[in-house]
Amino acid sequence: MTQIHPTAIVAPGAKLGHGVEIGPFCIVGPDVEVGDGARLISHVVLDGHTTIGADVQLFPFSTVGMAPQDLKYKGEPTRTEVGPRTLVREHVTIHRGTATGRGLTSVGADCMLMAVTHVAHDCALGNGVIVANNVVMGGHVVIGDNAVIGGSAAIHQFVRIGRAAMIGGVTGVEADVVPFGVVLGNRARLASINVIGMRRRGFDAATIRSVRGAYRELFWGEGVFAVRVAAVRARLAGDALVDEVLAFVDAPSRRGLVRTGRLNDDDSDG
Repeated sequence: MTQIHPTAIVAPGAKLGHGVEIGPFCIVGPDVEVGDGARLISHVVLDGHTTIGADVQLFPFSTVGMAPQDLKYKGEPTRTEVGPRTLVREHVTIHRGTATGRGLTSVGADCMLMAVTHVAHDCALGNGVIVANNVVMGGHVVIGDNAVIGGSAAIHQFVRIGRAAMIGGVTGVEADVVPFGVVLGNRARLASINVIGMRRRGFDAATIRSVRGAYRELFWGEGVFAVRVAAVRARLAGDALVDEVLAFVDAPSRRGLVRTGRLNDDDSDG
């Protein structure tokens, strides 16, 4: 049974699923759709053409679907989507897309956005992404499945972050982060692969060694980068994870790739 607190405002036209809870002082706009079992704890604002998935929890003072911070935006009916079972903690802001971008800001399923995170217009977060407190994203950022973003990191607009990558706390990310990479620093540098994250995702030691070897050759080898890419492609053709990394490297980019710092040999792969 849907429960709406008497102090909440739900506009005519809003669509609420079964078992939705809307707590005190929440506001739900007319073009909002809230999935079954979702919970708005209190003081939550859902605006614009916004879809909230099933069992999402939105904590106090979070806002989803508000107008983007983009001077080119002229009120076009762009969209925002939050996938099922995602947790949106206090003071998180997720802005709708823009007509000059992809028209959609999306957060996948089973994500956790910790307090005071900002997801800007036209961002696309995959499934299982964890974003720690006080992280800020520029527009058009793309984050792959199961990536982890450390607290107070700042991600430049148009940056791509690959699957299962990890961004260290207080890291400024100006360029693309390859899948499974770990980046650190005031201006991010590729430090290692995300061994711990890969283990948590069920990758075995042999798979991790293969990816680690490819990373050593690609990013810490000598000679021209394009030649190293070709050598890795020839040597490890058919390795699914290495192919994923190479596809990420080959894809068009507005920001280039994060450059290397040290390779952290303390991250043993067994």
